[in-house]
Amino acid sequence: MNKKSIKELKNIYLSLGSNMGNRFEFLQKAVVLLFEEVGSVVKISSVYETPALGFEGAAFLNCVVHITSGLSSSKLLKATLQIEKTLGRQRKSKEGFASRSIDIDILFVDGIIKTSKKLTIPHPEIPNRKFVLQPLAEVNPSFVHPVLQKNSIKLLAETKDESVITKQSKWLRNPIKDYSLSKYNYIAIEGNIGAGKTSLATKLAQDFNSKLILERFKDNPFLPKFYEEPSRFAFPLEMSFLADRYQQLLEDIAQYDLFNDTVIADYDAYKSLIFAKVTLQDEEYNLYKKLYHLMHKELAKPAIYIYLFQNTERLLENIRKRGRNYEKSIQAEYLKKINDGYLEYIKTLPQEKVKIIDVSEIDFVANRKDYLSVIKQLA
Repeated sequence: MNKKSIKELKNIYLSLGSNMGNRFEFLQKAVVLLFEEVGSVVKISSVYETPALGFEGAAFLNCVVHITSGLSSSKLLKATLQIEKTLGRQRKSKEGFASRSIDIDILFVDGIIKTSKKLTIPHPEIPNRKFVLQPLAEVNPSFVHPVLQKNSIKLLAETKDESVITKQSKWLRNPIKDYSLSKYNYIAIEGNIGAGKTSLATKLAQDFNSKLILERFKDNPFLPKFYEEPSRFAFPLEMSFLADRYQQLLEDIAQYDLFNDTVIADYDAYKSLIFAKVTLQDEEYNLYKKLYHLMHKELAKPAIYIYLFQNTERLLENIRKRGRNYEKSIQAEYLKKINDGYLEYIKTLPQEKVKIIDVSEIDFVANRKDYLSVIKQLA
C-alpha cells in the first residue's frame, strides 16, 4: 500500500444544484455518488432554495459539500461529469443556462489556481452567486479564496447578488453514517509486513474522526541492523519494540475515553510475541514471553481485531514499492512464518472479536470502491 497518497488528500468544495423532478432526492443521490466515487464527505451545508439565475425556470435547491479526496483536479472533473450523467444530466457543447436534474460545480481544490479549456479553479462565478456563498460560509466561514484573498464570510457580505434564498428544514444525509464503527471503542488492525495496516488505520481514523495510534517502528535504531545481522540484533530489537509498544499503548489509550470515543491502532500488543517467536532462540523467547506477560496483562484489549491477509507475492511487491532499504533482504519464508504466527494467535480469540479480510486482490488506497468494501465488512 502506498501511504503517500493518503497524505495528499485535498480539501474540495463543490456546489450542487437541482431544479428538476424530486430536487432533494437528486441532491442526496449526488452526495452518495460523490462519497462512493470521489472521497469522504466532511460536511454538507443546509439546503437552500433559490430562484433560477439567468433564465426562466423552476427554483433550484442548492448546497455546498466539503470533500477530502486524493483525486487530481482533472480526475475530479471527470468523476463529477460522470455523476451528472448517471443522474440524467445531458450537457451540450453550448448549453448556456438551463434546467437540470443535477449540477455539480467545482468551487475550490485546496488553494489551487488553475485555468484550462475544461476547468477553472477557483470557479470564476463564486463572488457573484449568493446561492454558493451562503452555504459555503456555513461549511467553512474562514476558507480564503486563493485569488481574491478574502474568506467566505467577507465574500458573502460583499456580493452584489441580491437573490432571495430560503433555507430548507430538511437536511441531506452524510453516507458515512451508514458505515458507522461506533460500536467498536478500540480497533486493532494487524497483518503481515506490507499488508497495509497503517494505510487502513489512517484512512479509518480520518473518516470516523477517531484517535489514531501508529507504531513507531521508524524510530527503532535496531531495525536496520536486524535485517543485516538477524542473529545478533534479534533480541535487542524485540526488547526495544516490547518496551515501546507497551509505553505507547499504555499512554495513548489511558488518555482516551474508551466509553465514548474510538481508538484505532495499526498494531496489537500481541504482535511482539508473534515476531519474537520467529526471530528469537528458544531460551531468549521464553524469557521474552515472561516479560511480555508481566508488562501487558493490564493493557486494554481491542473490541475488534482486524487481520489483513495478503498473499506472499503481493506482500513482497508492496515491500519493494515502498522502498525501505533495510527491508530489501526480507524473504518469502520469513513472511510465511509471520503469517502462520498471526493465524495461530487468531485461533485463540473469540470468533466474534476477529475479522479476517483478504486484501490480496484489492487496493483500498488507490481504489475507493475497494476501501468501501472493506468498511462494509466492519460496519
